[in-house]
Amino acid sequence: MAYVVESAGRLRRESGLDGGLGRVYNRAPAADGAGFDMFADRTNWSLTPNRLSEALEARRGKGLAVVDLTASNPTACGFAYDRDAIVKALADPGALAYAPDPRGLESARRAVAGYYEARGCAVAVQDIFLATSTSEGYSWAFRALCNPGDEVLVPAPSYPLFGYLADLNDVRLTRYPLVYDHGWQIDFHALEQAVTPRTRGVIVVHPNNPTGNYVKRAEAARLSELCAARGMAVIADEVFLDFAMGEGAGEPLTFAGSGGALRFTLSGLSKIAGLPQMKAAWLVVSGPDELKEQAVARLELIADTYLSPNTPVQLALPSLLAGSGEFRRQVRERLKGNLAELDRQLAGHATCSRLKVEGGWYAVVRVPATRPDEELAIELLTKHGVYVHPGHFFDFPSDGYVVVSLLTREREFVEGVRALLASA
Repeated sequence: MAYVVESAGRLRRESGLDGGLGRVYNRAPAADGAGFDMFADRTNWSLTPNRLSEALEARRGKGLAVVDLTASNPTACGFAYDRDAIVKALADPGALAYAPDPRGLESARRAVAGYYEARGCAVAVQDIFLATSTSEGYSWAFRALCNPGDEVLVPAPSYPLFGYLADLNDVRLTRYPLVYDHGWQIDFHALEQAVTPRTRGVIVVHPNNPTGNYVKRAEAARLSELCAARGMAVIADEVFLDFAMGEGAGEPLTFAGSGGALRFTLSGLSKIAGLPQMKAAWLVVSGPDELKEQAVARLELIADTYLSPNTPVQLALPSLLAGSGEFRRQVRERLKGNLAELDRQLAGHATCSRLKVEGGWYAVVRVPATRPDEELAIELLTKHGVYVHPGHFFDFPSDGYVVVSLLTREREFVEGVRALLASA
């Protein structure tokens, strides 16, 4: 069943995470008060932290250790970076000149095109737009596609940041379910039922966060056919594309290639190179020529209005992207090692299991649904100092799920999983 996430001023149910710190807020409307009528309804969020965030702040305020099974910042997870190469790339004297291009510097866009060419996908340099983040790329796509009140379909479970992005762009989100049956898959019947005359696009996260499922080739073909027939675009988030676990069906595709529907494909250095602080991302436009040309023309004006990416990072991007393979190798080794450790501990547990994961940085653990997931997470944090995200943060359909990061340092991961399974 699909359901609508209402705009911020009328939001009734969703809780979310912010983009950087993992802080959790209750995304319910703020209470009306004197003097607040001057602010826009789209920002009428309650920023009161929920109980889990309050428990986390209280523990850290006392100076107590926290085993973080939500880790998402690669720069704080013990990976080795080529510091000299990164600093050298950022020291290009060309940064002293300003030569703005709405799409971004051509040298950087050629490097992005090379990234896709290495994956067997031809992307034209003129169809690439550089941005400071995938969030900015989403906003540009929303602005190009949607009038206020138009709708975009988004998967559930999925990352809750979409709610904020939609609110800020006056877009309504409608969820379509991913169903689990020996692996995750798109419920196309529910997706088609969710489409209305105001639906402008369908978001796919490839692989999805946090469920870790890739969109299969047959699913991608069916989605492209549906979107082309109904005048909708595909918005594909591929930030975790390169982190396959070997539990999927073959090499994952990229949506950046041509297809029957208009496509906006997002990625960036945050995950590919483990450099979120560089604020370097991109949006690739593909699809039927006429639609693509119209989208590119509109995006060029949107991007020209902001000219967000800075010159030093754009100049450094070819070097940073070329040197990112070693980082990804380290991460894949960490992910596979922690997943094997999770399986080892689960093998001796009667009531907990994990769901199949094909890629990404996270795993979903199924726990007994004898109490709300948030209660389990709070107990785990207050009694054992282990921090996990309950499934309802990501719109799982029921209690009985927690999400753990496979990026966590190995020793912490062993300790944290042990405490989780003892408490579940």
